[in-house]
Amino acid sequence: MISMTNYVIGLDYGTDSVRAVLIDASNGTELASGVHFYQRWKAGHYCNPGVNQFRQHPLDHIEGLENTIKSVMMQSGIPPAAVKAICVDTTGSSPIAVTREGTPLCMTPGFEENPNAMMVLWKDHTAIAEADEINELARHWGGEDFTRFEGGIYSSEWFWAKILHVIREDQAVRQAAFSWVEHCDLMTHILVGHQDVMTLKRSRCAAGHKAMWHESWGGLPPVDFLERLDPDLGALRSRLYEDTYTADEVAGRLSPEWAARLGLTTDTVIAVGTFDAHAGAVGVAVEPGSLVRVMGTSTCDMMVADDKQIGSNTVKGICGQVQGSILPGMVGLEAGQSAFGDVLAWFKSQLMWPVEQVLMKAEGLSETQKQQLWDIASAEIIPSLSAEAEKISLDESIPVALDWINGRRTPDANQSLKSAITQLSLGTTPPHLFKALVHAICFGSKKIVDRFESEGVAIKKVVGIGGVARKSPYIMQTLANVLNRPIEVASSDYAPALGAAIYAARAAGLYEDVLSASRQMGSKPEAFYQPQPETVLALEALYGQYEQLAAFVENITTEQEKNKHHGKI
Repeated sequence: MISMTNYVIGLDYGTDSVRAVLIDASNGTELASGVHFYQRWKAGHYCNPGVNQFRQHPLDHIEGLENTIKSVMMQSGIPPAAVKAICVDTTGSSPIAVTREGTPLCMTPGFEENPNAMMVLWKDHTAIAEADEINELARHWGGEDFTRFEGGIYSSEWFWAKILHVIREDQAVRQAAFSWVEHCDLMTHILVGHQDVMTLKRSRCAAGHKAMWHESWGGLPPVDFLERLDPDLGALRSRLYEDTYTADEVAGRLSPEWAARLGLTTDTVIAVGTFDAHAGAVGVAVEPGSLVRVMGTSTCDMMVADDKQIGSNTVKGICGQVQGSILPGMVGLEAGQSAFGDVLAWFKSQLMWPVEQVLMKAEGLSETQKQQLWDIASAEIIPSLSAEAEKISLDESIPVALDWINGRRTPDANQSLKSAITQLSLGTTPPHLFKALVHAICFGSKKIVDRFESEGVAIKKVVGIGGVARKSPYIMQTLANVLNRPIEVASSDYAPALGAAIYAARAAGLYEDVLSASRQMGSKPEAFYQPQPETVLALEALYGQYEQLAAFVENITTEQEKNKHHGKI
């Protein structure tokens, strides 16, 4: 039986902030939590949305690491020795160039303000051309198709495409980078304090889903394949890794430096890093047949399957299937949407434009009044739109929109695709547009569910986690109607952080395996949404229109890309 004095910490790095949770390993009870927002990221440094460039400085992450863990320790008052393990989860694929010691390149002289020397965030889509090259080569080079276990399409959001883009764009980074690491591996490396990046135990989740690592061909793609893309990419392979590790394994122990900085001990186990969505699935006790939807700025859709059940079959158009990812001992399956909450955030930003450009510059208003107006508008726009959109009957003329505002992740990755809206009229109001966008993100979700099931992966249960799942009953009810199946919502505010803590508990030897740990410690459901038969039928017709618009836009985009390659535009 687990002693009540055993605690674990899950550290969850999201797009805008990092949060830590201190968890009682015996039952999953949260003792304390802390959140740190990235200050450089918040100020917009190193990003250029106009060209889909999104970079983050690791100092944001390091400061967040220290602030959040110190916060939870101070809140709880537990003795340092009671913290048995820490596990880090992050977004991905979010690689960064490092020195031989594992120091981020942007933290070395000459690269302090260079975006190419910083972490290339998951949502950075500057590498679309490089992803196209990888796909073309994989299909026609005459050897193994290394995208086979990654849905058959390599994405610009992933490891090799991003590295290839950066080293082509920046010769200084090309020459100075000894290796590249994923965000989850970087933070783990920092905590254990090793001085050689070649000793780092790399994440199976990151390697398998984003870097084309697979046991059947001996790990990463071979030099012969990579050097056809770029000779330096082939040379880089020897400075990466051969073996990978699941998140329930021990990466090392907390270094003396970080033990002192955090107020912990060097006995604290550091687990191998993982991805936030994978940890989120574990945080709600994922099992075969469960589709866990991590619903935030984007979505990640997670499933696990028995190796004997799935065998050598590959699910087309998803973000990979990897033995040992998500739930060690099973095959992890990942899909997702490049934008979910971001679609609605984009619409909010359009409506906030006149507030920013007109009201905030209006004469006769004090700065206090302006700030109050801004705060009210920012807080009330989405709730007000949701309330009004919910009142609109599906019998009315409602626009049809696509969710591809940040490209399409799955099914069938294509980051060149853009969103579109049709069937606008003089009677179209902001709530009508909002309703169309909610439909769009839910229809995009249905495309993923349909793909899994058409490929023979049965879905028995849908679980929603994340901010959107807990805060928007309107969206969740719409999703239940679009999918025409019940949805349950997990009660934890921090399911990925809880999942990371569960991995940590297993790494510390407190449980026999991750599955038993997740059943004991995982978050329980707090809400259930049932499909409404009449609404289901009405949405089916709108879904058909969504598919027609999607096919039309994809066809136009394909023709435009062909013309670009042939120099016609």
